[in-house]
Amino acid sequence: MYRVFESLDALVTVVEEARGVPMTSNCVVPRGDVLELLDDVREALPGEFDDAQDVLDRRDELVDDATQEAEQTRSTARSDTEQVRAQAQAQADRVLTEAREEAEQTLAHARHEAERAVAEGRRHHTELTDRAQADADRLAHAGRAAHDRYVADGQAEQARLVSQAEVVRAAGAEAARVVATAAAEAERLRRECDSYVDVKLAEFEDTLGKALRTVTRGRSRLWRGDSPDRPTAGSAANGRSGTGMDLID
Repeated sequence: MYRVFESLDALVTVVEEARGVPMTSNCVVPRGDVLELLDDVREALPGEFDDAQDVLDRRDELVDDATQEAEQTRSTARSDTEQVRAQAQAQADRVLTEAREEAEQTLAHARHEAERAVAEGRRHHTELTDRAQADADRLAHAGRAAHDRYVADGQAEQARLVSQAEVVRAAGAEAARVVATAAAEAERLRRECDSYVDVKLAEFEDTLGKALRTVTRGRSRLWRGDSPDRPTAGSAANGRSGTGMDLID
């Protein structure tokens, strides 16, 4: 079972690191690598799944054979039939229990990955916010320094040339312009940072949603008794044809 989880982790890594399609949430993955990982998962699954499916497929046949034998030798056939049914039921219960445990483990792993992705997104958001705040503080400090410098220059000029008050007014206007420019730049950096973080969190949310939907479909198939590790001849042929790259939503 460790090999199954190892292959699934590798498959998740391939999808996460796949090259994205511009303007969409899709990505391009190497078909050969994905198929190879899926083959590894199929080979690593316990052989009891196939045995249980064979028993379920032959259940009606076994019951019919037991009924015919019961007509000939009722006492012996009845005992054999009950024994076969008990063995089949016990084996089916065991396989179902193992499948349920494996699904719960897969779901726990997916939840762990989701929590890790959210924590990583929060850390990234904090780093970007701190960086934007530092840039804003630096610009504001530079603006205040420029303002103080212009005011001091203006005051000195006013003291030297009292009659030329226009110099002081020009210095004040320039200082106000510098401060306004610094404030506008800081606000722009904050908006860009918030937008970038929002886009990244949306991508994390989409990825996690797809992972949870995949786990849910897998559990539903297990409960219905489907065999997702038995592709049909047509699907296997179609799955291995093409250029070796698949487009995954």
